[in-house]
Amino acid sequence: MVRETRIVADVAGLPTTTFGHRSMMWWGTVGYVLIEGTTLLICAGSYFYLRKNFATWPPGGVLRPGLTAAALQAALMLVSNAPMLSVDRAARRLDLPAVRTGMLICTVLALAMCAVRVFEFQALHVRWDSSAYGSVAWATLVTHSTLLLLETAETLVFTALLFSPSMEQRDLSAAVDNALYWYFMTLGWLPLAAIVFLSPYLR
Repeated sequence: MVRETRIVADVAGLPTTTFGHRSMMWWGTVGYVLIEGTTLLICAGSYFYLRKNFATWPPGGVLRPGLTAAALQAALMLVSNAPMLSVDRAARRLDLPAVRTGMLICTVLALAMCAVRVFEFQALHVRWDSSAYGSVAWATLVTHSTLLLLETAETLVFTALLFSPSMEQRDLSAAVDNALYWYFMTLGWLPLAAIVFLSPYLR
């Protein structure tokens, strides 16, 4: 007769709030970053593939993109990592007031980025259906804009949660996950901005 063996462990000492690779949500965020990163790489690859098929870039009769909005956007995205980094560190210290302050700042910055993105589309000086150049430039901006809108929505919702009575300490781990995606979204745009807005000026 085989006796059934039961394994019993005392989990009372395990933490209720975890960060980084110890959190399942963190792994989900990493997976999403990998998927979206691949999409952005495809956009960049498509841009260079199409460019090599033209003697001039942009094609004749098409204005080169404006740089003012792109420069402002790049500066906003780069600078925004400072308050998000403070949120990341404050969350790991379980410092709720500091997380709230940082997320409020990041919410304002995210909304500003969305506003500037409208001017970036206008600065392309080309319709999406006018040529292969227009299509790939718009495709790159649209693809990254989906990331920007998603991150803005997530930031708004999470910031509201921080001020909700139902807020729990374990919810602070979401701040670290949000920060990871924020770094990807903002820093990932810098090389893409150089490709779409600066490369047409290079001969």
